[in-house]
Amino acid sequence: MTHDMNQFQVHKPEPLLIVISGPSGVGKDTVVDRMKTRSLPFHFVITATTRPPRPEETHGVDYFFYTKDEFAEMIEKNELLEYAYVYNDFKGIPKIQVREALASGKDVVMRLDVQGAATIRELCPEAVLIFLTTESEEELVNRLKARKTEKLDELKLRIATARKELDRVDEFDYVILNRDDQLDEAVDAIEAIIHAEHHRVDQRKVTL
Repeated sequence: MTHDMNQFQVHKPEPLLIVISGPSGVGKDTVVDRMKTRSLPFHFVITATTRPPRPEETHGVDYFFYTKDEFAEMIEKNELLEYAYVYNDFKGIPKIQVREALASGKDVVMRLDVQGAATIRELCPEAVLIFLTTESEEELVNRLKARKTEKLDELKLRIATARKELDRVDEFDYVILNRDDQLDEAVDAIEAIIHAEHHRVDQRKVTL
Protein backbone atom coordinates (compact mmCIF):
# COMPACT_ATOMS: atom_id res chain seq x y z
CA MET A 1 0.00 0.00 0.00
CA THR A 2 1.44 3.34 -1.01
CA HIS A 3 0.67 6.75 0.38
CA ASP A 4 0.66 9.95 -1.61
CA MET A 5 3.08 12.09 0.41
CA ASN A 6 1.91 15.17 -1.47
CA GLN A 7 -1.34 14.95 0.48
CA PHE A 8 0.53 15.35 3.76
CA GLN A 9 1.34 18.93 4.68
CA VAL A 10 3.08 20.09 7.81
CA HIS A 11 0.84 22.40 9.84
CA LYS A 12 2.21 25.92 9.42
CA PRO A 13 0.56 28.66 11.47
CA GLU A 14 -0.53 31.76 9.59
CA PRO A 15 0.19 35.19 11.09
CA LEU A 16 -2.80 36.51 13.01
CA LEU A 17 -4.32 39.98 13.23
CA ILE A 18 -5.40 40.36 16.86
CA VAL A 19 -7.60 43.25 17.96
CA ILE A 20 -7.71 44.13 21.67
CA SER A 21 -10.81 46.26 22.21
CA GLY A 22 -13.46 47.23 24.72
CA PRO A 23 -15.03 50.37 26.19
CA SER A 24 -13.06 53.42 27.25
CA GLY A 25 -11.53 52.90 30.70
CA VAL A 26 -11.46 49.11 30.55
CA GLY A 27 -7.66 48.99 30.46
CA LYS A 28 -6.75 48.31 26.82
CA ASP A 29 -3.49 50.28 26.97
CA THR A 30 -2.51 48.68 30.29
CA VAL A 31 -3.11 45.16 28.96
CA VAL A 32 -1.13 45.78 25.78
CA ASP A 33 1.70 47.42 27.76
CA ARG A 34 1.92 44.32 29.98
CA MET A 35 2.02 42.11 26.88
CA LYS A 36 4.99 44.16 25.63
CA THR A 37 6.94 43.55 28.87
CA ARG A 38 6.77 39.79 28.25
CA SER A 39 8.92 40.03 25.10
CA LEU A 40 6.31 38.19 23.05
CA PRO A 41 7.06 37.68 19.33
CA PHE A 42 4.31 40.06 18.20
CA HIS A 43 4.26 43.32 16.30
CA PHE A 44 2.39 45.86 18.41
CA VAL A 45 0.73 48.43 16.17
CA ILE A 46 1.27 52.07 17.08
CA THR A 47 -1.89 54.13 16.64
CA ALA A 48 -1.82 57.58 15.06
CA THR A 49 -3.79 60.26 16.89
CA THR A 50 -4.39 64.01 16.92
CA ARG A 51 -4.88 64.25 20.67
CA PRO A 52 -2.01 65.81 22.66
CA PRO A 53 0.32 63.40 24.46
CA ARG A 54 -0.17 62.81 28.18
CA PRO A 55 2.89 63.53 30.36
CA GLU A 56 4.05 59.91 30.41
CA GLU A 57 3.55 59.27 26.68
CA THR A 58 6.21 59.31 23.94
CA HIS A 59 5.76 59.90 20.19
CA GLY A 60 6.51 56.76 18.21
CA VAL A 61 6.26 54.55 21.31
CA ASP A 62 2.80 54.99 22.80
CA TYR A 63 1.20 56.74 19.82
CA PHE A 64 2.16 58.69 16.73
CA PHE A 65 1.02 62.20 17.63
CA TYR A 66 0.02 64.33 14.63
CA THR A 67 -1.64 67.68 14.04
CA LYS A 68 -5.10 67.64 12.48
CA ASP A 69 -3.58 68.94 9.23
CA GLU A 70 -1.04 66.10 9.16
CA PHE A 71 -3.77 63.57 9.87
CA ALA A 72 -5.98 65.00 7.13
CA GLU A 73 -3.11 64.53 4.67
CA MET A 74 -2.82 60.85 5.69
CA ILE A 75 -6.56 60.40 5.06
CA GLU A 76 -6.31 62.05 1.64
CA LYS A 77 -3.39 59.80 0.66
CA ASN A 78 -5.33 56.70 1.81
CA GLU A 79 -2.52 55.76 4.18
CA LEU A 80 -4.78 54.57 7.02
CA LEU A 81 -6.28 51.13 7.46
CA GLU A 82 -9.07 52.64 9.54
CA TYR A 83 -9.67 55.93 11.28
CA ALA A 84 -12.36 57.53 13.38
CA TYR A 85 -13.25 60.80 15.04
CA VAL A 86 -13.46 59.98 18.73
CA TYR A 87 -13.91 62.42 21.64
CA ASN A 88 -12.97 65.46 19.51
CA ASP A 89 -9.83 63.88 18.07
CA PHE A 90 -8.86 61.54 15.23
CA LYS A 91 -7.35 58.08 15.70
CA GLY A 92 -6.17 55.72 12.99
CA ILE A 93 -4.01 52.75 12.04
CA PRO A 94 -1.28 53.24 9.37
CA LYS A 95 -1.70 50.60 6.62
CA ILE A 96 1.94 49.99 5.77
CA GLN A 97 2.85 49.18 9.38
CA VAL A 98 0.33 46.32 9.55
CA ARG A 99 1.04 44.91 6.08
CA GLU A 100 4.80 44.82 6.60
CA ALA A 101 4.44 43.07 9.96
CA LEU A 102 2.09 40.40 8.56
CA ALA A 103 4.38 39.88 5.56
CA SER A 104 7.26 39.18 7.96
CA GLY A 105 5.20 36.35 9.48
CA LYS A 106 4.61 38.09 12.81
CA ASP A 107 1.30 38.15 14.63
CA VAL A 108 0.01 41.72 14.74
CA VAL A 109 -1.65 43.12 17.86
CA MET A 110 -3.63 46.36 17.79
CA ARG A 111 -5.63 48.14 20.45
CA LEU A 112 -8.78 49.77 19.14
CA ASP A 113 -11.98 51.26 20.45
CA VAL A 114 -15.16 49.33 19.70
CA GLN A 115 -15.92 51.43 16.62
CA GLY A 116 -12.45 50.75 15.21
CA ALA A 117 -12.75 47.02 15.90
CA ALA A 118 -15.99 46.90 13.90
CA THR A 119 -14.22 48.58 10.96
CA ILE A 120 -11.40 46.03 11.05
CA ARG A 121 -13.90 43.16 11.15
CA GLU A 122 -15.47 44.52 7.93
CA LEU A 123 -12.07 44.93 6.25
CA CYS A 124 -10.69 41.64 7.55
CA PRO A 125 -13.28 39.05 8.67
CA GLU A 126 -10.42 36.70 9.65
CA ALA A 127 -9.13 39.05 12.37
CA VAL A 128 -9.31 37.76 15.96
CA LEU A 129 -11.40 40.23 17.98
CA ILE A 130 -10.99 40.19 21.78
CA PHE A 131 -13.29 42.27 23.98
CA LEU A 132 -12.05 43.41 27.40
CA THR A 133 -14.68 44.09 30.03
CA THR A 134 -15.04 44.83 33.74
CA GLU A 135 -17.03 42.95 36.38
CA SER A 136 -19.73 45.63 36.36
CA GLU A 137 -20.76 48.86 34.69
CA GLU A 138 -20.19 50.62 38.01
CA GLU A 139 -16.55 49.50 38.07
CA LEU A 140 -16.01 50.82 34.55
CA VAL A 141 -17.46 54.23 35.50
CA ASN A 142 -15.25 54.34 38.60
CA ARG A 143 -12.16 53.63 36.49
CA LEU A 144 -13.03 56.45 34.10
CA LYS A 145 -13.50 58.87 36.99
CA ALA A 146 -10.24 57.79 38.64
CA ARG A 147 -8.19 58.57 35.52
CA LYS A 148 -8.87 62.32 35.88
CA THR A 149 -7.64 62.91 32.33
CA GLU A 150 -10.82 64.57 31.01
CA LYS A 151 -12.86 67.63 31.83
CA LEU A 152 -16.30 66.99 33.35
CA ASP A 153 -18.22 67.29 30.07
CA GLU A 154 -15.72 64.99 28.32
CA LEU A 155 -15.97 62.50 31.17
CA LYS A 156 -19.77 62.39 30.89
CA LEU A 157 -19.46 61.70 27.16
CA ARG A 158 -16.97 58.88 27.75
CA ILE A 159 -19.20 57.28 30.41
CA ALA A 160 -22.27 57.43 28.17
CA THR A 161 -20.31 55.97 25.23
CA ALA A 162 -18.72 53.25 27.38
CA ARG A 163 -22.15 52.09 28.57
CA LYS A 164 -23.27 51.68 24.95
CA GLU A 165 -20.03 49.90 24.02
CA LEU A 166 -20.52 47.27 26.73
CA ASP A 167 -23.60 46.09 24.81
CA ARG A 168 -21.56 45.31 21.67
CA VAL A 169 -19.70 42.30 23.07
CA ASP A 170 -21.58 39.97 20.68
CA GLU A 171 -19.62 41.47 17.77
CA PHE A 172 -16.42 39.86 19.10
CA ASP A 173 -14.88 36.37 19.09
CA TYR A 174 -13.71 36.31 22.71
CA VAL A 175 -14.45 38.20 25.93
CA ILE A 176 -11.97 38.62 28.78
CA LEU A 177 -12.66 40.03 32.23
CA ASN A 178 -9.95 42.54 33.13
CA ARG A 179 -10.27 42.57 36.92
CA ASP A 180 -8.62 45.12 39.17
CA ASP A 181 -5.19 43.93 40.38
CA GLN A 182 -5.36 40.80 38.17
CA LEU A 183 -3.80 42.17 35.02
CA ASP A 184 -1.60 39.12 34.42
CA GLU A 185 -4.65 36.85 34.35
CA ALA A 186 -6.12 38.90 31.50
CA VAL A 187 -2.83 38.79 29.58
CA ASP A 188 -2.51 35.03 30.21
CA ALA A 189 -5.98 34.56 28.72
CA ILE A 190 -5.06 36.56 25.60
CA GLU A 191 -1.90 34.50 25.14
CA ALA A 192 -3.93 31.28 25.51
CA ILE A 193 -6.37 32.46 22.81
CA ILE A 194 -3.55 33.27 20.40
CA HIS A 195 -1.86 29.92 21.12
CA ALA A 196 -5.11 28.05 20.46
CA GLU A 197 -5.81 30.01 17.27
CA HIS A 198 -2.44 28.89 15.88
CA HIS A 199 -3.50 25.27 16.39
CA ARG A 200 -6.76 25.52 14.47
CA VAL A 201 -7.13 22.99 11.67
CA ASP A 202 -8.81 25.65 9.54
CA GLN A 203 -6.33 28.52 9.82
CA ARG A 204 -7.44 32.15 9.59
CA LYS A 205 -5.92 33.71 6.48
CA VAL A 206 -5.52 37.45 6.94
CA THR A 207 -5.64 39.61 3.81
CA LEU A 208 -5.55 43.39 3.82
